[in-house]
Amino acid sequence: MSEHKNIPTPHIAANWGDFAETVLMPGDPLRAKFIAENFLENPVLVNNVRGVQGYTGTYHGKRVSVMASGMGQPSIGIYSYELFNFYGVEKIIRVGSCGSFDKDLHVRDLILTQGACTNGNYAKQYNLPGTFCPIADFDLLRRAADVCEREGLRYKVGNIFSSDMFYDDANSGMQWAKMGVLGVEMESAALYCNAARAGKKALCICTVSDSFLHPEENTTAEERQNSFTAMMKVALEIA
Repeated sequence: MSEHKNIPTPHIAANWGDFAETVLMPGDPLRAKFIAENFLENPVLVNNVRGVQGYTGTYHGKRVSVMASGMGQPSIGIYSYELFNFYGVEKIIRVGSCGSFDKDLHVRDLILTQGACTNGNYAKQYNLPGTFCPIADFDLLRRAADVCEREGLRYKVGNIFSSDMFYDDANSGMQWAKMGVLGVEMESAALYCNAARAGKKALCICTVSDSFLHPEENTTAEERQNSFTAMMKVALEIA
């Protein structure tokens, strides 16, 4: 296959076939390691370039991979592009954290990201004569919602804001809330663009780690790494 000529890539040292068709993609390499060691059977490390750990194992007999994306749209843009286009990956499910703008969402609640607004220019590369709306794959989204309902998890489905800035001098995050946007993170828009361009499937499941409206609930880095297991289980169930 033509894809074989492009691997290993500058960012992924794996060989053809090392990745399953479905990849869970947290931002944090240590979260990828946590998922592999706590949820996958017989996980094998298939990538560790720049410390971005990727593993492949099985979950209830189904072959699944997990690999970190790093932070921001440029980073997930590189890794998801290479997985989709060079390694034959068909589905990427981001399992990340986010800040919430919504009064009804509390820390550890889930956001199933139907669409991704952004202040970034990732879609500009496609030279489209208008504004592209990056959206999730509906089948993955529907199945994730079904799992949340079955397990009694607190969640909302809707838009998220993929920001190119963590420290935003304009402090403009809450302006998105008036348009019904549920929260903010930094990766979904680029992932959805890459999936659309490659004709593949993607979904972002985010756990609320911080709330703009309930700041007393905010979590620590260690809690974000190790305790957001509900979204991990949802992602694995639909994988």
